[in-house]
Amino acid sequence: MDRSKEQAHALIEAYDDEAEATGWYGPEAAFGLTYAYIRPGQSILDIGIGTGLGSVLFLKAGLKVYGMDVSQGMLDACRSKGFTNLKQHDLKSTPYPYDAGSMDHTVCVGVLNFFSDLSPVFEETARILRTGGLFVFVVGDRTENESHELVVGTEHTKSNPPVTMYRHTARQVGDWVKKDGFSLMRSLAFTVYMDRGRTRSLKAKAYLTRKGSASNNF
Repeated sequence: MDRSKEQAHALIEAYDDEAEATGWYGPEAAFGLTYAYIRPGQSILDIGIGTGLGSVLFLKAGLKVYGMDVSQGMLDACRSKGFTNLKQHDLKSTPYPYDAGSMDHTVCVGVLNFFSDLSPVFEETARILRTGGLFVFVVGDRTENESHELVVGTEHTKSNPPVTMYRHTARQVGDWVKKDGFSLMRSLAFTVYMDRGRTRSLKAKAYLTRKGSASNNF
C-alpha cells in the first residue's frame, strides 16, 4: 500500500470510527428523509463530502455522487471508497465549481454547524440545483432562547484551541429556505453525542427541501 493510500485509510478509520462510536446518525437521517423521492441514475452533489459518510447510502442506492471538500486528505479517503467525481473547494468561497442547474439533488451533512450564516450555501445550492431538485441537510438545532454559538472544548475535539459551532432555529432555517426559493417537505430531530461516553449531547435536525413548490413532480 502506497503512502497516500495508507493516509486515506488512517483518516477513514479515525473519522468513521469516531462517528460510529459517538452514534452519529446524520447520514441515516438525511437518506431516510430522501429515499422515497430519489431514483437510480440521478445526480447528487455532496457539499462538504468529508470521507463520504453522508453520501455512501446514496451511492449504494444507485445515484451518481459528486462531492467537494476543502481537504485533499478527505477527498483521497472518498476515492478509496469508490467515489470518483470529486473537487477540492472551500465551501466558504463562492461560486462553487458547478454549473447552474447541473445537479438533480444536493446533500450537506456534518458541515453547516461550522457556518454562522447559511446564506452562501443556500444561494449556491439554489443555483446548482435543477427545478424540483431536493436539498437535504443537517444543522445544529436550538430554541429561540438558546445561544447561537456553542464552544466545544478540547476534551471533545482533541485539538487546540476549542472549536466554535453554530446552531440554528427552525425559524432561521425557514427564512433561508423561503428566501432562496425552496419549500420545506419534511424534517427530523435527533441527538448528536460529543464523546464516546455519550456524556454530552446537542440537538440536531435534518431538513428535506425542494427547489420550487413542494408539489412539483421530479
